[in-house]
Amino acid sequence: MGNYLVIAASSCIGQAIVQTLVSLGNHVFTTARDNSKIQPNALLDATNFDAVNEVFKMAGPIDGVVNCAGSLLLRSGHTTSKEQYQAVIDASLTTAFATVHAAGMNMKAGGSVVLISSAAALVGLANHEAIAAAKAGIIGLAQSAASTYANINLRFNVIAPGMINTTLTADIISNDLALNASKAMHALQRIGTPEDIARGVVFLLQPENNWITGQVLAIDGGLSRVRPKMKI
Repeated sequence: MGNYLVIAASSCIGQAIVQTLVSLGNHVFTTARDNSKIQPNALLDATNFDAVNEVFKMAGPIDGVVNCAGSLLLRSGHTTSKEQYQAVIDASLTTAFATVHAAGMNMKAGGSVVLISSAAALVGLANHEAIAAAKAGIIGLAQSAASTYANINLRFNVIAPGMINTTLTADIISNDLALNASKAMHALQRIGTPEDIARGVVFLLQPENNWITGQVLAIDGGLSRVRPKMKI
């Protein structure tokens, strides 16, 4: 089967991706900032270009990589400090760029790169200014890279999740009022699971789906495209 690299594998989505890949018989090289949640193959600050490039070398020849690094900040633009904004950009967009940089340096035989954006990059959501800016940047980054590296069959695609039940969203999900409001925004009337996202990521990673590049797959219960039916 295939060899894959999962960056930020200790995240809820990262762990689900690793479990899905392994269950299909693949070999997975994992990274995390620390070993508090998993025992990764390598500790990594995914904002460090040189460190990410070194991890690619450690992983050896790979068929695909997914970057699961990210953060969540729900604040209006005028209440977001420069430090908060920069932290969001670093966690999502800078780590994504470092992944693209290392993939271009190391994946000369082609393969699949999957980056994680957000439904907030596809539809205007209140109090998502910083995260929307970072996640929209990921989409532009992936589409440009898809063009740049198409000649070596190195593919770049994006997953854009809606609200997912993870540790990042625990404060929202633990509040019944906020949880029900979030469910109501999704046409399918539920929030997603890490496994929902993992299945989409694995689909884009698999070599048999190698005629897909530069695409954004919204796994969001309809949040970015479908308006829920009004209850009368």
